Amino acid sequence: MFKKFLSAASALVLAGCLCSCGSQNSAINDNPDKLKIVCTIFPEYDWTRQILGSHSGDVQLTYLLSNGADLHNYQPTADDMIRISDCDIFVYVGGESDSWVKDAISESRNPDLQVVSLMDMVGDNAKEEEIKEGMEAEDEEEESDLAHEEAEYDEHVWLSVRNAETCCKGIAEAVKKADSANSADYDANLSAYLDKLDKLDTDITDALAAKSEKTLIFGDRFPFRYFVDDYGLDYYAAFVGCSAETEASFETIAFLAKKADETGTDSIFAIEGSDCTIAEAVIANTSSKNQTIRVLDSAQSVNTQQIQDGASYISIMENNLRVLKEALK
Repeated sequence: MFKKFLSAASALVLAGCLCSCGSQNSAINDNPDKLKIVCTIFPEYDWTRQILGSHSGDVQLTYLLSNGADLHNYQPTADDMIRISDCDIFVYVGGESDSWVKDAISESRNPDLQVVSLMDMVGDNAKEEEIKEGMEAEDEEEESDLAHEEAEYDEHVWLSVRNAETCCKGIAEAVKKADSANSADYDANLSAYLDKLDKLDTDITDALAAKSEKTLIFGDRFPFRYFVDDYGLDYYAAFVGCSAETEASFETIAFLAKKADETGTDSIFAIEGSDCTIAEAVIANTSSKNQTIRVLDSAQSVNTQQIQDGASYISIMENNLRVLKEALK
């Protein structure tokens, strides 16, 4: 089915090229002389604009998930396909949610297109998806009779501030290659931003090291594996980070409630955009039934209004730290 979609999108790309007065095409390529960079998720977009600095106005920077769509459910629109086909640099995560990217890149009309994958940049630091005790099983188990199964890697690499530094360096290299005349500026911007990320990493390390409570109970998906591993935390959760499941069994809820009782935690966590029904059910099955639901933000699909209000990768991670400092004893 997706092949059919790509064929339709390709036809639209061609139609856009042939129709000189097509408003859709002119809206997408409103300044054909500008360097064009397309990013899938918010961290990539924010890192890129930090690296661009004062040159942001000279670049057409597109953030595909600006409507707040979830990375795991996203499929490119025809307009998105046109943007990708025309861009100079395409930045994406490179995990299982990006299965559409290979075909999208094949539609590119730019022979000098640079493709930047976060998963490729972190390399050996990418972690295999972890199934923790008590997690809800996925419905895909019937595929286990395949002759050989490929390891599935946790794609939420951006939630490690240390990985963020690596990714920023890779994005900066691509930008410098595309606009070598301003390489010195991009190097200076990168250096200043890496200093900010270093400070953030130190702040998180120091704050969480001072906490005696080290276990998070998540009544939700858990995309924070890289984060907790970086800072010596443990966790229990209803689902893995990329799970498409939305309902947890009573066994999973009871398990998480038992862990909440054992750890004596005052907080049950959920991720941004959650309706918190699983977290509420976990609380209802604890002995005290008085825990607070606290929300951590995975930063992957910040919407346009949030950006206009000043959201950045660092501000989101700083807010996550504030939540953890309030939650953990």
